[in-house]
Amino acid sequence: MSYRDLHELVMATNNAGKAREIAAVLEAFNIKVIPQSQFQVPEVEETGLTFVENALIKARHAAHYSKHPVIADDSGIAVDALDGRPGIYSARYAGVGASDAANNQKLLQELATVPEAERTARFICVMVLLRHPADPTPLICQGVWEGRILPAAQGENGFGYDPLFFVPNEHCTSAQLPPARKNELSHRGQALRALVAELRNYV
Repeated sequence: MSYRDLHELVMATNNAGKAREIAAVLEAFNIKVIPQSQFQVPEVEETGLTFVENALIKARHAAHYSKHPVIADDSGIAVDALDGRPGIYSARYAGVGASDAANNQKLLQELATVPEAERTARFICVMVLLRHPADPTPLICQGVWEGRILPAAQGENGFGYDPLFFVPNEHCTSAQLPPARKNELSHRGQALRALVAELRNYV
């Protein structure tokens, strides 16, 4: 199967917020996203040490169970004052199965003595597409979104660290942006559009 022929992809995530964002972006390119839950794909342990390793682990796992082409991402927030933490551990920063609120609270505690001007951070997303579990030429794209961490949450939209992530050019947090605007700017939106461009140009 050629990458150019892909119009339907299994999404290797059980994160509802992430799945909504990815489906919304890909819909504009006439690519349908099917949740991996339709194929009873079990959770897989993310044992990689980098975003790209974890994205590939999730993609291969979902491709094996679904027998379909798969798109997967690994993403997180990297804070300069914390030497890049939480990074790949963003979703489980406060422990395995931790809530968004618990992860946000731990991040705020770690930054309690850091001045706001030094709270620079970035969201990072690595997006991977595999045609099958043993695909030797996965498409891999990355997006980066710069901002800083506020001392308190603001906004009700989004998920994860969005209420703490201040976007200077928008004068608000990611959680205060309308979903469509967030998808235009975000690390995930950047990576997805790069991936679609690769799909369309791939021979």
